[in-house]
Amino acid sequence: MQDLTWTELRDQVRAGKTTLIIPIGGTEQSGPYVAVGKHNVRAQYLADAIAQKLGNALVAPVVAYVPEGGYAPPTSHMRFPGTITIPDDVFEKLLESAANSFAVHGFRNIVFLGDHGGYQKDLKLVVDHLNKTWAGTNARAFLPPEYYQASSEGFAQILRQRGYRDDEIGTHAGLADTSLQLAVAPQMVRLNALKASPKLGAADGVYGGDPHRSSAELGQLGVDAIVSRTVDAIRKDTAGR
Repeated sequence: MQDLTWTELRDQVRAGKTTLIIPIGGTEQSGPYVAVGKHNVRAQYLADAIAQKLGNALVAPVVAYVPEGGYAPPTSHMRFPGTITIPDDVFEKLLESAANSFAVHGFRNIVFLGDHGGYQKDLKLVVDHLNKTWAGTNARAFLPPEYYQASSEGFAQILRQRGYRDDEIGTHAGLADTSLQLAVAPQMVRLNALKASPKLGAADGVYGGDPHRSSAELGQLGVDAIVSRTVDAIRKDTAGR
């Protein structure tokens, strides 16, 4: 969407591109060897791939500022330099305002895709509030759970089936997370330094996993699952609209 002029955008909406995907990332630490913009680049990449397969969708600019913990004192990811946080209520208002903007301009299906687990409850509150507000109009908000499920437990299950252990897969900056990033944006992973590093833990920003055997090939399995399952979910949710 951000690469179009307003007249091009208007014409595409009139031609039937009435689904708008809002990719939501986050700027946070992901261990010593993955750049802090991980979620933003990944959300953009996946949203673009999903929109291309849908054929009737455009992608909004990525939301890069999200709740990441407190700053007085620093909590959660805010304990690591480079993380940016905003309050939950500010985040929710930002998303509601963006969605209302898109509805004004003719988009009928507003789809939220959140790449980070920490704000999934916020997204549900936003979608519920929007649909209540939009009752009786042509606009509707969606939060397909398949997107985040496929990138977390769904991808973990794929890796288990290939013999990887849970203490490798991890929940943040482990094998699963790092492999996804290698498939999407390998320049954001300091792979040589990672391979030469000792075992990493929570003090390094790596939670419950070990990224040393990460690879783009493994990550592509996750990318394919995320895209296909999310496309199917959006098509089902928006059928007849």
